[in-house]
Amino acid sequence: MQIVCLDLEGVLVPEIWIEFAERTGIPELRRTTRDEPNYDTLMKYRLKILAERKLGLPDIQDVIASMGPMAGARDFLDDLRESYQVVILSDTFQEFAKPLMKQLGWPTLLCHRLEADKNGVLVNYHLRMPDQKREAVKRFKELKLTVVAAGDSYNDTAMLGEAHGGILFHPPENVIREFPQFPVTRSYAELRREIDKAFARVA
Repeated sequence: MQIVCLDLEGVLVPEIWIEFAERTGIPELRRTTRDEPNYDTLMKYRLKILAERKLGLPDIQDVIASMGPMAGARDFLDDLRESYQVVILSDTFQEFAKPLMKQLGWPTLLCHRLEADKNGVLVNYHLRMPDQKREAVKRFKELKLTVVAAGDSYNDTAMLGEAHGGILFHPPENVIREFPQFPVTRSYAELRREIDKAFARVA
């Protein structure tokens, strides 16, 4: 059996934190895993800024409610699911993802969760497990599944390397330079072709 593991933000939906940064006029929140490879450092940085600006989970959810998938993402995902099993492996949070998952047809999503106080102020985040993207791919392989993975950022490269085939989608130049072993795609048509080619190589 063949399974495709996809990142969410930057692959199927816009980067939530960038969108929130633009809506609130806080450029510091534009920093993502494309810029900071250490996820814990990035999240502590974000929570600190939110606390300083007195912004909480409801403020972020209001922005997410007005977002949608990237152009062509739903069609790409629907077409992909006709040929392969598909799982979204994301470092987003359950509290963010639900409205976006609805618009994508409720694909399977494995992600993390946030902790907020009674006033909606974010006080912590909780990983589903450390290095969850790579670990999920490892477990799929143990179940004798052939895995191809695609993502756009530093935090995706471990799962790309663990998979039978790894593909970058619209990555920044710094990621391309550091990980030249992964093919680079810039459209859903290119990504689909690389997915098919990767499965063909390990058939």
